[in-house]
Amino acid sequence: MSHPSHRFSVAPMMDWTDRHCRLFHRQFTRRALLYTEMLTADAVIHGDRTRLLGFDPSEHPVALQLGGSDPIKLAEAAGIGAEFGYAEINLNVGCPSDRVQEGRFGACLMAEPDLVARCVASMREAVDVPVTVKCRIGIDDQDSEADFQRFIDRVAGAGCTSFAVHARKAWLKGLSPKANREVPPLDYARVYRLKAARPDLVIVINGGIATLAEAELHLAHVDGVMLGRAAYQTPYLLAEVDRRFFGSTQATPTRASALRGLLAHCERHLASGGRLNNITRHTLGLMHGMKGARLFRRHFSENAVGFEAGIDVLLAAIDMAERAETWQREAVAQEA
Repeated sequence: MSHPSHRFSVAPMMDWTDRHCRLFHRQFTRRALLYTEMLTADAVIHGDRTRLLGFDPSEHPVALQLGGSDPIKLAEAAGIGAEFGYAEINLNVGCPSDRVQEGRFGACLMAEPDLVARCVASMREAVDVPVTVKCRIGIDDQDSEADFQRFIDRVAGAGCTSFAVHARKAWLKGLSPKANREVPPLDYARVYRLKAARPDLVIVINGGIATLAEAELHLAHVDGVMLGRAAYQTPYLLAEVDRRFFGSTQATPTRASALRGLLAHCERHLASGGRLNNITRHTLGLMHGMKGARLFRRHFSENAVGFEAGIDVLLAAIDMAERAETWQREAVAQEA
């Protein structure tokens, strides 16, 4: 089974979706599924687990994404993640970076569906929570629809019932990770056909989805949508997710209330020796499209970076957000 919040999720993104980012996103949506950054199985097994895996209970539902290709290590790492309380363990079979390929995980594993199947089977034996896979529609010259279907069928045969599919192929040589998110053309129709061919599977579509309106259109064909850069760069779009995708009748959070929801977390982080910018860097897109957005970004960029930056910097930002939202409401009322 997959988590019901697969209907809308925020993609796992390296250097972006850390615990601070997830706590910020959770101020807007209680229902969307959030993911960790990809963590290698070795890092989970041998690293500082509290630092790498620790999260606030308010982040739930949250899934752990793992990278690796050793079934035994992945099973051990999955078990550790499940003990920490993650709602799902996701295997990354989509990242095309050179560093990831050198470790024999990520998108290059699409060339080895039998190995991915063994990894999934081993992980599933180790945990009671769902084990899912995030992949591409193909890699290099192994990108036919038959190749894609063969990969899905083999991994599904090992018990994986939920796939998040980035609707682009990946070029493992010659394109940077950034270019691999933009250059290969999107093929949403291939993902739709996968769902039609395998109605028993939960299929989540990812790649190039910029608005909630676009996301709603995809739901006519697949079970869920996953937004990455759009959710990070324009986070206030998440404020409508619970109402539009999960039928919530709760009041839509404001930008100021989202920042206010970070106060206690910031105080704890500062008290433990952290920097305010570790948290506020994730909020820079909050005022996108609003009066004063540039000033808001500059405020954090100039005042939140040093060790001396305190909670007063966040309080000033809350005031800026409140004034901008008041101005916007008044402008809308005048036009009406």
